[in-house]
Amino acid sequence: MDFARVELNAEDRGFLAEVRAFLAQHVTDEVRRRDRETGDNFDEGVHLAIGAAGYLEKEWKSAADGGFTRVRRRIWELEKRRVHTPWVTWGTTAMVARAVAAFGKPELVEEVLPKVFTGEVRMCLGYTEPEGGSDVATCKTRAVRDGDQWVINGSKMFTTGAHNCQYVFLITNTDPTARKHKSLTMFLVPLDLPGIEIQGIRTVDGDRTNIVYYSDVRVDDKYLLGEVNGGWTVLRGPLDAEHGAVAAAPDGLQDVAIMQHQTGFMSAAVDAVAAKAARPGPDGARPIDDGSVAYRLGRSAARLEAALSTPSIFGRVAQAQTMRDIGPDLMDIAGPASVLPIESEGAADGGTSEYLYRFAPLAGIYGGTLEVFRNMIAQHVLGLGKPSYAPPATKAS
Repeated sequence: MDFARVELNAEDRGFLAEVRAFLAQHVTDEVRRRDRETGDNFDEGVHLAIGAAGYLEKEWKSAADGGFTRVRRRIWELEKRRVHTPWVTWGTTAMVARAVAAFGKPELVEEVLPKVFTGEVRMCLGYTEPEGGSDVATCKTRAVRDGDQWVINGSKMFTTGAHNCQYVFLITNTDPTARKHKSLTMFLVPLDLPGIEIQGIRTVDGDRTNIVYYSDVRVDDKYLLGEVNGGWTVLRGPLDAEHGAVAAAPDGLQDVAIMQHQTGFMSAAVDAVAAKAARPGPDGARPIDDGSVAYRLGRSAARLEAALSTPSIFGRVAQAQTMRDIGPDLMDIAGPASVLPIESEGAADGGTSEYLYRFAPLAGIYGGTLEVFRNMIAQHVLGLGKPSYAPPATKAS
């Protein structure tokens, strides 16, 4: 990995100025306030403006196909993050769009992709079920062929963004008698079909996700992706991308691990608490001059830096675990007023450590639980066997 500083040429400096001006115009304080209130991590006006400017298409495509160069892609990613652009729904849309391009029928590709690039079409992930946990292959949502249509019944949990999307990338079971990885079929289901009900759910950090019910939903065969009972092949690419199991480019021009943008919450909290600890209190003493405060704050900063430097799927685990580890310490250092949320009068550190504390448990669930990722590391990296969750065998008396 190349950690050298990139010197921008005149054209790239011009692009940086262009992007900053564009985002300053569209990602306003009002947009950020509304996003905190809704918990959507999506703003339609911003998304459509980004599409109209051509940035969605350039981000999705490779440089060889007319997309961003590596340097401009990095500029775009960092500038979006710097101004807190609501962005989760594009992340799921981009992943699904690649599966549609690879496995969709030509008429479906033509229906979907052009509007993905304009921002008019967004897509979400229909994986998890209320009783299924992180093992998506245990899918019980049924799809039954009826002529040139399919009838779908079931429910999906944590379908983030469904209320702002036009399609769901839906995993279904089309052969309950087959082995679980041989029974899956993927569909791109329009979310405006009769029989679909979307109900919002609020998480502890204020985000909105959804449970989606499918009751006798009739889907045309053109929305089938790949082969019947071949859904695992269709699903593997998006799953690998979501899990961060895709190798990073060696040029250093991308995050070393997936979800690293969310470690910005940790950086903000460490910086805010450090600033507070360096200010004298009413008695003139600085909290940082207390050895225990200095030690705990330094330990939190060191853990943050270690997590930011950990690559690939290991970094996915390190970041989420570090959020859980340092959040309570930072709140304790900041004092009782740290329990006040962002924008509350009197919040000790602007609400940063309180938000980190609430977000940390969810960071270890998004895209799969930490336990799942640790099992993946054990099996696929360390070469250990599959875990057994069966109860211990009992000897006959």
